[in-house]
Amino acid sequence: MNEKLKEKIRESLSSVLPITMIVLLLSVTLVPMQISTLALFLTGAVLLIIGMGFFQLGAETAMTPLGQGVGGRLVKSRSVLIMVAVCFLMGAIITISEPDLQVLANQVPTIPNQVLIWTVALGVGIFTVAALLRILFQISLSKLLMIFYILMLVLSFFTPSEFVAVAFDAGGVTTGPMTVPFIMAMGVGLSAARSDRDSGNDSFGLIALCSIGPILMVLLLGIFFHPTEAAFTEVVIPNLVTTSDVVREFASSAPHYAREVLLSILPVAGVFVIFELFTRNYRKRQVQRMTVGFVYTVFGLILFLTGVNIGFAPVGSLLGGGLAGGSFKWALIPIGSIIGYYIVKAEPAVRVLNEQVEEITGGMVSYKMMNLALSAGVACAVALAMARVLTGVSIYWIVIPGYLLALLLSRFVPPVFVGIAFDSGGVASGPMTSTFLLPLAMGACTAVGGNVVTDAFGIVALVALAPLIAIQIMGLVYVRKTRAVQQPAEVILEDVIVDLDDMVVDLEEE
Repeated sequence: MNEKLKEKIRESLSSVLPITMIVLLLSVTLVPMQISTLALFLTGAVLLIIGMGFFQLGAETAMTPLGQGVGGRLVKSRSVLIMVAVCFLMGAIITISEPDLQVLANQVPTIPNQVLIWTVALGVGIFTVAALLRILFQISLSKLLMIFYILMLVLSFFTPSEFVAVAFDAGGVTTGPMTVPFIMAMGVGLSAARSDRDSGNDSFGLIALCSIGPILMVLLLGIFFHPTEAAFTEVVIPNLVTTSDVVREFASSAPHYAREVLLSILPVAGVFVIFELFTRNYRKRQVQRMTVGFVYTVFGLILFLTGVNIGFAPVGSLLGGGLAGGSFKWALIPIGSIIGYYIVKAEPAVRVLNEQVEEITGGMVSYKMMNLALSAGVACAVALAMARVLTGVSIYWIVIPGYLLALLLSRFVPPVFVGIAFDSGGVASGPMTSTFLLPLAMGACTAVGGNVVTDAFGIVALVALAPLIAIQIMGLVYVRKTRAVQQPAEVILEDVIVDLDDMVVDLEEE
């Protein structure tokens, strides 16, 4: 086996093992499960580990160099019109093929799936162009974010309450495993071609802006369609008797997710072929390497999506219902917090982001620092989401103060941390959130007799909000530590200068 692939699978194992152990512990204590359900979950965990390993290697060898190449060539074209057109098309095309978006569309039957999908794609396309123009004209990211988030909050007051949480969730699901590697790398390519002092800082922020577009467009869609009800598809645990039944369950579902992934990768593969035909940007060996990378990406995503949808989603719903329906329902908050802490580590796009952040910042923001900040932030977000499920508190009581705090912090931290923080928000809410945490919240909400659409929905939005605050707090700590290190050095330098002056005076007197 490829040594690099072994390394990626080992990393995946270390990420998925904690959440697997938590579920196993709960299954023998608070929420007893049938052996067939447990077998379904464990099989899903194995597929998830292997799939994530293949996906990470594929994204590293194919998606990242393609995004950087497209971004670099766009800037060199010197034609703003061409850059705008390509960025809009890339943002829209990749969003249409994002698997997570299909999941959200199925939850809103009052609006046709294709209408919702194209509306979200339009939002991402428009805001990809906004991100491009920001990089080209060096516009402050924090100022743009402040304008758009205030606009978003104002619009939400005119949208029916049953639709607000779904609209906020739309921003998280559109930046999934297909979108993030490409758009992040394209941002690096666009900013690197500029070659000025602030280009590194401006490579972040594309994901942040692309996450706002869907929220604004879905809020507008909600106002236009006046939805009164948004049902959800309840997760059903299949009745399995033997291990052969478990294998058949995964085997019968794999073709469906294979079609989804192939449809997702085709637009990106088409961009790669057209881009290479017109630019000859890559050497023959690199083209071969990237082709293998695309194959790894497809294979990894098929395994990953099959594992989380068939193995993890039913168990998430069962856990939520079991915890909230029992006498220890308030235990849902700390247990949800622990699950949130570890589940973000298993998001495939999070690893891609963390590695790119460490590389672009030259180790200033390390992989370990990013992991810790994201895990802590998501843990708090899931705890708040579970509290909402149990109490029925409006999402506004969390979202409005949260966004205001995030925007306030953006005025006090270095620009690079602002971009990383708002990018992390979109990345943290990936397939693991929509296929495990969302069913967990839905199962719990059903057990306590709450309104699933207003109380369970919104967990993706809260997971997307948490890193905005956590990463910027990390930025404040970093700035403070940097100043603490610099100040003693400055004091020492001043002492040396004073000593030299005294020596000069003594020599002059002699």
